[in-house]
Amino acid sequence: MTTNLRRAILYTHRWLGIAGGLLFVLWFASGIAMLWARMPELDSAERLRRLPELDLDAARVAPVEAARALGLSNSGLRIAMLGERPVYRFDTGPRSTTVFADDGQPFAGLGDDEVMRLARALFPEHAATLRHDRRLESPDQWTLQNGGALPLHRLALGDPGDTWIYLSAPTGELILTATASERRRAYASAVPHWLYVTPLRRHGVLWSRMVVGLSLAGCVVAASGLIWGLWQALRAGDRSSRARVATPYAGLMRWHHYAGLAFGLFAFTWVLSGCLSMDPLPWQSYAEPTVEQAAAVAGEPIRLEALTIDRLRASLAALAAEPEWTVKELELVHFRSEPFLLGHGSPPSSTQSSPHALVSALRAERGAFARFGDDDVVAAARSAMPAARVIDATWLQRHDAYYYDLHGPAPLPVLRARFDDPARTWLYVDPATGAIARMENRSSRLNRWLYHGLHSFDFPFLLRHRTLRDAIIVVLSLGGILIAVTSMADGWRRVGRHVRRLR
Repeated sequence: MTTNLRRAILYTHRWLGIAGGLLFVLWFASGIAMLWARMPELDSAERLRRLPELDLDAARVAPVEAARALGLSNSGLRIAMLGERPVYRFDTGPRSTTVFADDGQPFAGLGDDEVMRLARALFPEHAATLRHDRRLESPDQWTLQNGGALPLHRLALGDPGDTWIYLSAPTGELILTATASERRRAYASAVPHWLYVTPLRRHGVLWSRMVVGLSLAGCVVAASGLIWGLWQALRAGDRSSRARVATPYAGLMRWHHYAGLAFGLFAFTWVLSGCLSMDPLPWQSYAEPTVEQAAAVAGEPIRLEALTIDRLRASLAALAAEPEWTVKELELVHFRSEPFLLGHGSPPSSTQSSPHALVSALRAERGAFARFGDDDVVAAARSAMPAARVIDATWLQRHDAYYYDLHGPAPLPVLRARFDDPARTWLYVDPATGAIARMENRSSRLNRWLYHGLHSFDFPFLLRHRTLRDAIIVVLSLGGILIAVTSMADGWRRVGRHVRRLR
């Protein structure tokens, strides 16, 4: 190694390390915390549990009439209650439009008085202590991903957990609940780990570039340190007959050297995989079903004309006949050219998962059912990729390496259909909804290992042994923290000497 190259590696590692030492500590420490805490979110089961039971007795205006009056077409549809009145929620992109089903009038939005009445109905156990905190025209720390629901009303329940709830002014929907404990834990985990501070995150492009830039700088620190540390160990080893002292350093820097040799490769791959989470490379991709593929599975465009008031009531009655659950919301789904209503409900116990069932919107007398048939689901998967040959179509009863529920639901069973197209596409079709639940191609599968595998250690074996996975992540992250903290004292002493020379 030439003298100039050695100096370049040493000085790059030294000064970038001094500048970023605290950031490394913050990333590794918050990464440990994220094993048990993330950002506050509204659980789907909790949202449904808070909704009133769906009642269509007062409905007088059919969905197609309401949609035509607003000039809406090809929009998704959900049917629920807003207070004591049934409403249609037409989903058109990031926002939804709410229309009352009894008179066809659009929902005018929640004012301060209306939001208090609605909140007391949703949280009756806290009606006496509930108070309106503020109206948010822009997201706060906890609603940065809910921009489509703005403006928001933030209310405090006044409960022992100091819970905040957020209601969307345009739709009246409950968006989020966040206890004080959840907020504190997020400040120790996701917020510092993602640099998810409100003033910065509101500027998405700036935030993204900053995270990528800092991550790339971290990769350079880790790589240069690993190269320098190996070279120094080899030099020291040549000069000593005792391998245990194969380092030219003393004190904390000795520990820094050994920690870098032991955990430096992990530090590099972990920071690199974190950078890949921001998709900085042109070949990276998250495979998403195209509009044409979703339409092929559905079979035909959404036909609201089929949803007469009588048919909606008959479908609700068929779903409500199912024992031990209360229907809270209906969702329109099209599957193989036929409209169905997917009913979402709440279970009798808060510890149980939310039940759901399907019913034909045209033939409700057939009754509710749990899922579409195997042959129909396979045919739907084939129709989504008509130009490609199906290599195999397998019903998964357990998660595979690409379809799993580390941080989100991945219901089973699911059909996995693999195709011989140039991208080597895999489709996962959920028989409970008739929709493509996940799509993978060659690029996204590679990205899955380079990002998720190296960053979250979500390898199939470790996913089956979560305690072992957590222990490995904790040990490696502590090693990363050790690398950073053992160099900081020497680094800041060096900075102090340079400052004194400049005086």
